[in-house]
Amino acid sequence: MNVFLSYILLGLSLAAPIGPINAAQIDRGIRNGFMHSWLIGVGAVVADGVYMLVVYIGVVQFLETAFMQTFLWCFGCFVLMYTGIETFMSAGKINLEHTRGNEPLLKSFISGFLMSISNPLTILFWLGIYGSVLAKTAATYDRSELILYSSAIFIGLLLWDITMAGVASSFRKFLTSKLLVSISLLSGVSLIGFGIYFGMQAFEVLFG
Repeated sequence: MNVFLSYILLGLSLAAPIGPINAAQIDRGIRNGFMHSWLIGVGAVVADGVYMLVVYIGVVQFLETAFMQTFLWCFGCFVLMYTGIETFMSAGKINLEHTRGNEPLLKSFISGFLMSISNPLTILFWLGIYGSVLAKTAATYDRSELILYSSAIFIGLLLWDITMAGVASSFRKFLTSKLLVSISLLSGVSLIGFGIYFGMQAFEVLFG
């Protein structure tokens, strides 16, 4: 049980660092409430699952090629810039009486999935973290326990997702319209900033 809990804590620690997903969750939570914020995170967790599977079946070499890295940096740049600009442009439309849930729930899920799946740092993250965990766990436990502890990482990711969604959607109850707009603007700028960073990395891979 202690080992299982340690893997849940690993999942929590992997999800906690502030990045594009957390910025998007905060913005979506104050705009449209818990479900939209939660589904951003669920989309990201599904993308994490894809990369965990990739590491597990050992086709990482394909993702490490210069072509794939350049493609993912460019695609990630596009997704983050688009989401950031959209967030920034619509920040002024937020008000406390704004009806929650106008945006389709599927859009929130797809946004989270695309932001995470197009992030080369996610690949490196899972390759480094999950790859080493996989090697250690495979050497110590059998396949069924490997699946059990991998699922514990997912539980940790989902717990963080629920926490972020709850906190973000609760902000709306306590903040003024002006502060909500400011937070949304900061989220937009943050996403655009991450997008610029991704673009610079793509440029470096292409011309560095």
